[in-house]
Amino acid sequence: MAEKLRDLSQPIDVPVLDATVAAFYGTGSKEERSAADLILRDLQNNPDMWLQVVHILQNSQNLNTKFFALQVLESVIKYRWNALPVEQRDGIKNYISDVIVQLSSNEVSFRQERLYVNKLNIILVQVLKHEWPARWTSFIPDLVAAAKSSETICENCMAILKLLSEEIFDFSRGEMTQQKIKELKSSLNSEFRLIHELCLYVLSATQSSELIRATLATLHAFLSWIPVGFIFESPLLETLLKFFPMAAYRNLTLQCLTEVAALQFGDFYNVQYVKMYTFFMLQLQAILPPGTIPNAYANGSNEEQAFIQNLALFFTAFFKNHIRILEASAENRAALLVGLEYLIGISYVDDTEVFKVCLDYWNVFVLELFEAHNQMEPAIPAMIPGVDGTGTAVHQRRQLYASPLSKLRMLMICRMAKPEEVLIVEDENGNIVRETMKDNDVLVQYKIMRETLIYLSHLDHEDTEQQMLKKLTKQLNGEDWSWNNLNTLCWAIGSISGSMVEEQENRFLVMVIRDLLNLCEITKGKDNKAVIASNIMYVVGQYPRFLRAHWKFLKTVVNKLFEFMHEMHPGVQDMACDTFLKIVQKCKRKFVTQQVGENEPFVSELLTNLATTILDLEPHQIHTFYESVGHMIQAESDNTKRDEYLKRLMSLPNQKWAEIIGQAGQSIDILKNQDVIRSVLNILQTNTSVATSLGPHFFPQISLIFLDMLTVYRMYSELVSSTIAEGGPYASKSSFVKLLRSIKRETLKLIETFVDKAEDLPHLGKQFVPPMMDPILGDYARNVPDARESEVLSLFATIINKYKAEMLDDVPRIFEAVFQCTLEMITKNFEDYPEHRLKFFSLLRAIGTHCFKALIQLSSQQLKLVIDSINWAFRHTERNIAETGLSLLLEILKNFQASEFTNQFYKTYFLTIEQEIFAVLTDSFHKPGFKLHVLVLQHLFCVVDGLTEPLWDASTVSYPSNAMFVRDYTIKLLGASFPNMTAAEVTKFVDGLLGSRHDLPSFKNHIRDFLVQSKEFSAQDNKDLYAEEAAVQREKERQRMLAIPGLIAPSELQDEMVDS
Repeated sequence: MAEKLRDLSQPIDVPVLDATVAAFYGTGSKEERSAADLILRDLQNNPDMWLQVVHILQNSQNLNTKFFALQVLESVIKYRWNALPVEQRDGIKNYISDVIVQLSSNEVSFRQERLYVNKLNIILVQVLKHEWPARWTSFIPDLVAAAKSSETICENCMAILKLLSEEIFDFSRGEMTQQKIKELKSSLNSEFRLIHELCLYVLSATQSSELIRATLATLHAFLSWIPVGFIFESPLLETLLKFFPMAAYRNLTLQCLTEVAALQFGDFYNVQYVKMYTFFMLQLQAILPPGTIPNAYANGSNEEQAFIQNLALFFTAFFKNHIRILEASAENRAALLVGLEYLIGISYVDDTEVFKVCLDYWNVFVLELFEAHNQMEPAIPAMIPGVDGTGTAVHQRRQLYASPLSKLRMLMICRMAKPEEVLIVEDENGNIVRETMKDNDVLVQYKIMRETLIYLSHLDHEDTEQQMLKKLTKQLNGEDWSWNNLNTLCWAIGSISGSMVEEQENRFLVMVIRDLLNLCEITKGKDNKAVIASNIMYVVGQYPRFLRAHWKFLKTVVNKLFEFMHEMHPGVQDMACDTFLKIVQKCKRKFVTQQVGENEPFVSELLTNLATTILDLEPHQIHTFYESVGHMIQAESDNTKRDEYLKRLMSLPNQKWAEIIGQAGQSIDILKNQDVIRSVLNILQTNTSVATSLGPHFFPQISLIFLDMLTVYRMYSELVSSTIAEGGPYASKSSFVKLLRSIKRETLKLIETFVDKAEDLPHLGKQFVPPMMDPILGDYARNVPDARESEVLSLFATIINKYKAEMLDDVPRIFEAVFQCTLEMITKNFEDYPEHRLKFFSLLRAIGTHCFKALIQLSSQQLKLVIDSINWAFRHTERNIAETGLSLLLEILKNFQASEFTNQFYKTYFLTIEQEIFAVLTDSFHKPGFKLHVLVLQHLFCVVDGLTEPLWDASTVSYPSNAMFVRDYTIKLLGASFPNMTAAEVTKFVDGLLGSRHDLPSFKNHIRDFLVQSKEFSAQDNKDLYAEEAAVQREKERQRMLAIPGLIAPSELQDEMVDS
């Protein structure tokens, strides 16, 4: 049966095909389904299958079979259309048009076959993208004529027009070349009059609600781009506003009005906009009174909820573009304020999507007012009447909006999103628990709300402060007390940090912190206390400037954190340790200076009570705590004192370490005990935490344990290897082996952290390298693959990155130990040992960048291995690995270009590299590497001119120059890879590449257009091709934010806080 189907030399047996499709979608056995799947795939891949489509559509009654046939047809139209002979193209075109007309001319068949007709419409639009306007000039007139023959045909014509508009205007980027999009847009524009007349005719003449809805939906698709006269110089707007009060069309009409509101073209149609808005507001107040919106939404049907969502979109679009016209005259201001009132009401609706729409607008609205106010700020005298027109205008706008702005502050405070630092949340059962996962949507929302509230605060500090303190008082006296109310209020207080002047901030915070500490004392209940604790910690963590200026408060707060470290409620201890670290980083000097009225610096007192403070903490929390104290000690400038503090801090872990090493001296077996292994791990992690914050000053401590540590490392490493050798492949997954390996990793991490931080003192770090060579490098080579730690690779990458050319002599040794054996692990496939992959290429990159001479000294076999492994790297779909490989390739190409071996190198590798780069460039899985692919190609095309020896094999052929040879080679390469492109297209592309090679932007655009044209990159998200342009935009935004006080939170600024 299957063979009968696969033989396409005679018309296909439709009942058998129906049965096969039914088996694929059916509920039969797995075997039946996979057999059917196989047959259908073979048919789909058969280049002649499309010739059977008409036969199938005429003879099959099964909808799935018809869809299968249309899918085959669609791929022919998308990818092979221009290669088909004219009569076949016309045949398809006419057949599809006829079937559509036939099915949609009759009400019954049109409703029954709706899905099928929709699919046919999509196919027709795909054909149009190729044929219209050049080869099917009469399409729009034909369509409009057909539409007038019956209501159902008319309804379907509307659907086709809507699809066409969406295809050209919404989904075209990356699907068609820029030129084609332009051509289609101008055709639609020039022929729009017919469509416009049809829409108006339908809306005035028909009684069919289906048809009215279809027409409104089509108008909605067209309104964003049609010539403006069709909207404002025709009865279109009146017609729309006439339909608005009718419940059945309310949502569609509102969507159309929103499109109109979003348009912008100077002041030409201001009168019409004002008329539209005032008339709309009259109708709206009759439909939905402004005070009732959150309730109306909560109790509304789906239609009513959608109406409120659409209202949000309408108001935000209208105000974004036309708010200035409404402010201009006194009679429109009342309607404007009512509109803002509506939008504030909608902002309280309990729905995230609706809130996002409103929030985006509020952010724009407040930013605009703030910028005008900010430019005025220096010129305060301008407020004297009659001195300066702009000053008064800005002032008047602020007065006009004073009441909505005050309500907005309330809205932001009541609905503030949760910041990242808060780890304590309410779960769905109403219990207070530790947060397990970060919610990115909430973080994005917090960022926008925080920004908006900061602008609001700058516009009126008094009102902001009053509203916050008033809400806080209501928390204290209990009339407004709830977890949510306290949370949002404290998150809002924390989020405006840095926006007030210091004096006001001090006054405000003294009250806030005092009230919160009181609240903590008077409130009973474990959960309540946990909520208040998390809020106190969040607020104090946000205001380092205040804490630095008030030692008493700082000390009280830190002691309060120590108190919370004994609080067993989940999340509280974590947050206490995190906040402690955050505060210490910003106020470290305060802790090592002896403050007035104290007997000794705070750090000394802390070290004395260290054991009791950390008594109840988990190991990971202790590590954070140790890191924080490391920051304090680092701030001490007196070497003797600093070393003494370090000694006191490390005395607990050092005692334990000495004890374990002592016992191991008597009996080595003690080190195999799981509890001992855990203790060793914990000690190493504590050391790493302190090394992170202390940097080069950690030297005395690491010197103390370094050699013992290497001995333990080697011993555990041998134990891992022998356990795996005895226990087979599964032994490497056992918890015992994992535990031993985490010790090896932590040792490597500790050394890497120290080397990384001690970069200014190479003599310090470099002396640690020779003793490591055998215990770490030698051990890596001796281990079985499953016991090799990828951290060895990253450690040596760090060492080479830090000590650069000084490591030249050691490179051969490193190479010998890790190169061959790691390559064997990672070149079997693209999945195993992911960590080793990335770190191996990072190590190679470090060598290529800083010790290039070592690469030149490799034998030709070894160099070939390096180049092959780089090609292997950028073939990965894992983004980091591919990018590391490409960056490394660029470094090596540039270094070889500047060396004396340039001809020899390029003669050997030029063609291989070019071929490999084109392979990944034209494969959509590697899209993120686009920027680097382009740079490598540009380098190759430019380097050609500088080579003095031929790249081709001189014994067989001859070329006038390398550039000509490369042109020829590239045309052949691409011609073979893209049989769907003509030789002329390929040649044009290659010539364009060679022509634009010295101008990166046009070189890059040329490649983008080729990728779209070669059809490899159609129907996909192509934003990766534009990633570089987006990065420039982000940096601009950061610079803008730095200029406004408070926009980047003081706790996030990377400054060395001036806390002398």
